[in-house]
Amino acid sequence: MKVRIFITLKDGVLDPQGKAIHHALESLDFSGVNDVRAGKLIELDVDASVSRVEIDRMCDKLLANTVIENYEIETPESLQESIS
Repeated sequence: MKVRIFITLKDGVLDPQGKAIHHALESLDFSGVNDVRAGKLIELDVDASVSRVEIDRMCDKLLANTVIENYEIETPESLQESIS
């Protein structure tokens, strides 16, 4: 089963990579971009026996720094729920 984990910085945490991207876009004459926040995407291919709770634990213990980052888990089930 494919699982996607989107990791983003919490509000109020400085994002130097996002600022650099924003500055680069402006220097390339792209206008209308008010702000940029950079994040990470981690894709896992896990057995069907791996539970959502286990994936949460993976995020809490290793994949995300929960002091400064938020994460969102996307599973095939969550995609189906959002379509319905």
